[in-house]
Amino acid sequence: MSAPAIPPDRLRIAAHAKLNLFLRILARERDGYHQIETAFTLLELADEVVVSRAAAGVTLTIDGPDLGPEEENLAVRAARAVLAATGEKFGVAIALVKRIPVRAGLGGGSSDAAAVLHAVNALAQHAVPRHELLHFATRLGADVAFFAGGAPLALAWGRGERMYRLAPLPTAPTLVVVPSVAVATPDAYRWWDEMQPATGRESFKATGRESFRATGRESFRATATRGPVLLDAAAFASWGSVGRLGGNDFEAPVFGKHPELRTVYERVAQTGPLWVRLCGSGSAVAAVYKNERDRDNATHALGRKDVMVITTNTRALAAPGPEP
Repeated sequence: MSAPAIPPDRLRIAAHAKLNLFLRILARERDGYHQIETAFTLLELADEVVVSRAAAGVTLTIDGPDLGPEEENLAVRAARAVLAATGEKFGVAIALVKRIPVRAGLGGGSSDAAAVLHAVNALAQHAVPRHELLHFATRLGADVAFFAGGAPLALAWGRGERMYRLAPLPTAPTLVVVPSVAVATPDAYRWWDEMQPATGRESFKATGRESFRATGRESFRATATRGPVLLDAAAFASWGSVGRLGGNDFEAPVFGKHPELRTVYERVAQTGPLWVRLCGSGSAVAAVYKNERDRDNATHALGRKDVMVITTNTRALAAPGPEP
């Protein structure tokens, strides 16, 4: 009988960026959270996360921009959640190479947290069942749940934590344009709140939530003033059909506060993409193209003055797990 395999003490995992193919904000709840509906897809653009076993505690080193206090970092909080659930039998050292721009709406921090959840659990020999790990993800943040699930394409609703996997779209050449201005998600939600009539913000409580419960996964009810949105599989059959879906509700408030972002959006839209949107709550703008030539022509037309331009692709495969 062969000896049991010795688990590795050091794991590497890619933490991919995401795009919101559309994003509708349905209402603000009294506790400050927002009900949304959206569709996520993965990008090849990714941070690199290395998690190593340590004697105790959690440490974080970052190759990239300052991400703020370590105690507030989602990756650190993710590690502590798994370690606490497994009896604090060891600690971890997290080394993070940041390639996903921060405060750009690409989900880098949430993706790092999901990667750490899986890596620390793998070091613990998968002591936490997958369904519990996904619950940890939802408590960390709505986007974390999408990344932890690993699906390349998913519908999400509620606070973003309720999801339905979809068949992935074909891989497509993608351009991500990152302006110098950054947008914090809480600010973007606050700007959206300020644009809504008081009655509209609360109408979801009486109408939209019950419609959500009644209609299930295939149709989604917005506030009474906005009307229903009906989605079916054909809406995600191709990039052309995705391009005809609704837009991103953050665009109006964010462009209102930062007109220079509207200018970037309009410049990208003029390069002939199949799909173009503000990324999440901003500030990046992303576009998907029919082929690499169109994307490369767009890159040349946009130039790199006052913006960072990243060429990547959408991802049609599930996110990879931790590897030694």
